[in-house]
Amino acid sequence: MTTGTRQVVTEETDGALWIRLDRPTRHNALVPELIDDLEAALDHAAGRGPAALVLTGNGASFSTGGDIAGFLAHAGSPNALLGYAEKLVGGLHAAILKLLSFPAPVLAAVNGPVTGGATGLVLAADMVAMAEQSFLQPYYSAVGFAPDGGWTALMPERIGTAKTLQIQYLNERICAEEALALGLATHVCPRSQLDNVVAQWLGMLGAGFHSTHRVTRKNVWDAERLATVRARLDQEKSRFLELVIQPETLDGMKAFLQQRA
Repeated sequence: MTTGTRQVVTEETDGALWIRLDRPTRHNALVPELIDDLEAALDHAAGRGPAALVLTGNGASFSTGGDIAGFLAHAGSPNALLGYAEKLVGGLHAAILKLLSFPAPVLAAVNGPVTGGATGLVLAADMVAMAEQSFLQPYYSAVGFAPDGGWTALMPERIGTAKTLQIQYLNERICAEEALALGLATHVCPRSQLDNVVAQWLGMLGAGFHSTHRVTRKNVWDAERLATVRARLDQEKSRFLELVIQPETLDGMKAFLQQRA
């Protein structure tokens, strides 16, 4: 069964529920409408009680993070820009928390580049299959944004503080093989094999007790641990809002779009 919202498509197959970010002409760049659709899809999925949840993207990219054109469209006044950023970053963080507290294993099929805050959607997954040409990259220091999406709230726990800071200071690209070595990915394969890899995982998950999987995940992401992540995500959002209205950040956004053009 497949259902669609404006910018997210869900599909239920063999007891698992797939959520596909569906804004391919903009590389699934994040805007409030997409985030709203994602949150609604996650709420629906949790109510369905699937054996597992799979998150992926349609098109060439998984997601290139916050759509800078969207920020610039609201840059006419600080209040408008703050309101837009609050909705986007706050919604993204809410979606990440929904993924972390989801009552079933969460898998990610990374079909292409993942940049900026969209990385948090991958960090919230239990197992990650990455296409060979995919990568993770922050880009914050290239624009002037503060890190969001868990780059400081979740990443240090995964790969260490020094490595996290190095990657962000130097805006380093984490290729799929390095992500595997760092423990950010579970498996790397040709893009054409992504669905097959995930299908194999789903088959193995299906052979186990779903109740055990649910309890195991709930033990890992218990209330105390989720509260810590929530507080750190709130900190990220506050500092994002501080920087997004600075004149130099506006210049950075314009320069970044000009380079991409």
